[in-house]
Amino acid sequence: MAIRLIALDIDGTLLDSGWNLPEANRAAVAEAVRRGIEVALVTGRRFDFAKPISEQLGCPITMVVNNGALVKSNSGETRLRKLLAAEVARKALGATKNFVEGTAVVFDRPRENQVIFDHLDIADDSRRGYYERNKEYISFCSPLESCLTEDPIQVMYTGPVETVRAAARVLRAIPGANQFALAITEYEARNFALADVVHPAVSKGATLAEWAALQGYRREEVMAIGDNLNDQEMLEFAGVPVVMGNCVAELKRSGWRETLSNDEAGVAAAICAYALEPIS
Repeated sequence: MAIRLIALDIDGTLLDSGWNLPEANRAAVAEAVRRGIEVALVTGRRFDFAKPISEQLGCPITMVVNNGALVKSNSGETRLRKLLAAEVARKALGATKNFVEGTAVVFDRPRENQVIFDHLDIADDSRRGYYERNKEYISFCSPLESCLTEDPIQVMYTGPVETVRAAARVLRAIPGANQFALAITEYEARNFALADVVHPAVSKGATLAEWAALQGYRREEVMAIGDNLNDQEMLEFAGVPVVMGNCVAELKRSGWRETLSNDEAGVAAAICAYALEPIS
């Protein structure tokens, strides 16, 4: 069955390890779009952090951002949105006061005050880069709970892998933890991880399934490519799931198709093999 929708993770998948877009990936996406295939960037990034990547692609792209909490056109028009209840965000923050360093509340706002931290150690290399690329959207508020004057998109925990895993354990043990979902992303090679507290019905997979249904695509007509833990649900949904050669060990054990690494333009290889040619 022909592929009609391609869902692409960004970091570790579409981009190489230097956060650059390989020309082969850009060309393969452009060719897919030219042939009438819808391409969606399905990412944990915020819209404004993902938009520069869509602009590099140079063709119409659907943006599924914040791990599925929002779906937008690449011009910024909102198509779907599921926010986290402010009281649930407050409960999560109250239970994780020991993890306030690097924790942020993220809002769906036009520009300023999208990402609010209590404090952030920008002497840390992994955080300094994020801050420099996003500082026009970032502000600070202490205590962090006081920023919850409206429902946010998510609460975001960042830091070393074991620290974020510990925060996730605390969050899963909260009474009423079924009031939110957790999206986990880990980069063990650089000892950095993220845990996003989002609306309980939100994941990359759930939103991709909802969007595909709205567009009239069958599951078998959807291909998804990813590399990390937060990609698992969308890979499980897709009729043609493809993992990157550099993916985390948990995804390698799935038995799904595997393409080249992100430093070898694995996205281009997968699109050419499974979307632009018949699937064997």
